[in-house]
Amino acid sequence: MKKLPIAITQLEYDSLIEHTKSKKHILAFYLGFNSGLRVSEVIKLEPRDIDLEGGKIFIREGKGKKDRIAPLPKGFQKKYLDVLPMGITTRALQKAFKVSANASGLLKAKPTAHFHSLRHGFATKFLEQGGNIQLLKVLMGHTNISTTDIYNQLNPQVALKAYKELW
Repeated sequence: MKKLPIAITQLEYDSLIEHTKSKKHILAFYLGFNSGLRVSEVIKLEPRDIDLEGGKIFIREGKGKKDRIAPLPKGFQKKYLDVLPMGITTRALQKAFKVSANASGLLKAKPTAHFHSLRHGFATKFLEQGGNIQLLKVLMGHTNISTTDIYNQLNPQVALKAYKELW
């Protein structure tokens, strides 16, 4: 059986943000958790990629050199555009995540958590809120639904709730 990914909860995310000092890092974590962006996608973002009116982010050459559209989080403010591009390396952002995760106590609860755990948290929260797996596939930029389906296994509460309502 394939190992399940580590997803960050809303409470863990909130604590992570509280323990992060840099505006760049806060924005990066914000986009990872609330838009489902990969660390490489966050780093490559430019102001021209953000559509404030349309509520979307244009990801240029994401994983597999594919373009995709990601949701712009509610509450995203125009002032955040001043932080883009971030001018930081993937490695530096991953290290910043570890520092904040350690300070917040997240690494005690989930020792293998990493930046990508924010993306897993986004997907899990989307399904918990009643989102459709097919729509999540699009938002995540997955080619195959079996890649997205891992989040159903990660969060069986959604399936259990549906069972209780149907049975």
